Amino acid sequence: MSGMLVGELILWLIVAIVAIVIIVYVVNWLYHRSSKEVSFVRTGFMGERVVINGGAFVLPFIHDYTPVNMNVLPMGIVRSRQDAVITRDRMRVDIEADFYVRVQPTREAVSIAAATLGRRTMEPEQLHTLLSGKFISAIRSVASEMTMEQMHEQRGDYVARVKANAAEALAQNGLELESVAITDLDQTDLEYFNPSNRFDAEG
Repeated sequence: MSGMLVGELILWLIVAIVAIVIIVYVVNWLYHRSSKEVSFVRTGFMGERVVINGGAFVLPFIHDYTPVNMNVLPMGIVRSRQDAVITRDRMRVDIEADFYVRVQPTREAVSIAAATLGRRTMEPEQLHTLLSGKFISAIRSVASEMTMEQMHEQRGDYVARVKANAAEALAQNGLELESVAITDLDQTDLEYFNPSNRFDAEG
C-alpha cells in the first residue's frame, strides 16, 4: 500500500513538473519585455498599449506587435558637386553633416513612431532613406538665408538653425534630434557651376 502511495506521489510530482515547465514555456513565449534599447507597441484586442519599461502579453492572431528602437542613430548627409547647396549669395557649397536621431522616450512619441515608421526604426538604412529628405530640406533652406562666409564664420549659428528646422519635421514621426555636426563645409569647385543656371550664373 505504501509502495502504491509513493508511486502515485511520484507520478503526480512528474505531472506537476511537466505542467510547470509547459506553463513557463508558454508564458515566456507570449510575454514580451521591453528593454533600454527597444520599446514596443501592442495593438489589437483591448486597444493600443505602449510598453517602454515593462512587459505585456502578446497573443497570436489577437495582437499585433511593433518594436521601436530607442537607440541614438547617426545619419550622414552629403551634398556636393551638382547636388551642392546654394547660399544666399548664389554660391554653391559642398557640405557634409551628421544627424543624431532617436525616438523620444515618451509613450506618445513611441506610439507615433510605431504608427508612422513601423519596424523601420529597427533598420537604420531604411530609416535613413525615409528621413534624408527632411535633413536635406533643412540644410538647403537655412543655407539659402546665409552667405557662404556667414555659414563658415558662424557655423554654430548655422548648425543651430538647421537643428531647429529639422527637429520640427522629425517631431511628426515621434523623433527628436539629439545633435547635428557639420563635418565638412567648403566652396564647390567651379567646374560644377552651370552657366545656364540662373543661380550659378549669378554666383
